[in-house]
Amino acid sequence: MTVRKSIVFNGDLGSGKSTVSVEIARRLGMRRVSVGDLYRQMAQERQMTALQLNLHAELDQAVDGYVDQLQRDIAASGEALVMDSRLAWHFFTDALKVHMITEPGEAARRVLLRPSGPAESYISLEEAKAKLRERSESERNRFIVRYGVDKARLRNYDLVCDSTRATADEVITHIIDAYEGRIGADVLRDAPPLLLLDPARVYPTEDITTLRGLWDSEFVGEVAEAGGEALEPLRIGYTGEYFFVVDGHRRLSAALQNGFHLVPAQLVAEVGEPVVGGMSAVDYFAAHARPSTIHDWAAAHGVTLPLPEHALLNGDAVLAGDPSSGA
Repeated sequence: MTVRKSIVFNGDLGSGKSTVSVEIARRLGMRRVSVGDLYRQMAQERQMTALQLNLHAELDQAVDGYVDQLQRDIAASGEALVMDSRLAWHFFTDALKVHMITEPGEAARRVLLRPSGPAESYISLEEAKAKLRERSESERNRFIVRYGVDKARLRNYDLVCDSTRATADEVITHIIDAYEGRIGADVLRDAPPLLLLDPARVYPTEDITTLRGLWDSEFVGEVAEAGGEALEPLRIGYTGEYFFVVDGHRRLSAALQNGFHLVPAQLVAEVGEPVVGGMSAVDYFAAHARPSTIHDWAAAHGVTLPLPEHALLNGDAVLAGDPSSGA
């Protein structure tokens, strides 16, 4: 197994990077550096909001240049540390590169709850969602133009962790376990990234009526006893917005029945990459995640899965169990 010195974090605004990175640094006895804190300080000094500084940085390369050189110097120093930075994964070669994600509404709620400052404040949930999305897209576009890298591409990272429902302690424990080789070692070594996903946010691609063994109490009990981290990783596709099962519906169902907040998974294909038979992840999801498939799975497991755009536009948009369907 590759021995990694540092842990570098990036990810969605409001995903909990700061909380998690601070505690991981404390538990591992490492120094922590936050580029986000530096950007907020720079914004405040310029009497700008964080979004305004992002937009300004698209035109003024000096903003990124200063921070980039700082990160290069830290990476070259060889010091083992924890770094909270949206681009550290691009500069570090011997680090565990962690990308944190969360559902946009939950991210906005968290941001609204934390103390606001002159560089970052919102008056409503909808404004927070819109501004966070705008900031993220501004950063993404800037990084593509300036560095030729897309921060939204999951294969840039070693570990992707969904913090939507997981507690901070669950996230911290899983990341440290991955860093120290106790979970996902094979995936991290052979086919990163290791995904730690919220099972309630993963979409099915097979009708629940055709799946065997979902309600096998013995298997569900074995999973409960072993814990979610002991599950064989699900095989997952990613459209750029939605995660979906390629293989592992039974394991996903057991995780949901046991109330797990995180399950391990391996990324099979993302966006335009082929899943099977040359069909891209986006096309595979559109072909297999039908409205009735999504509705029946969600109803059976007591979760909410918003219908993706392709399903809303699909002719199969009458949901199973809808009284108006005549079923």
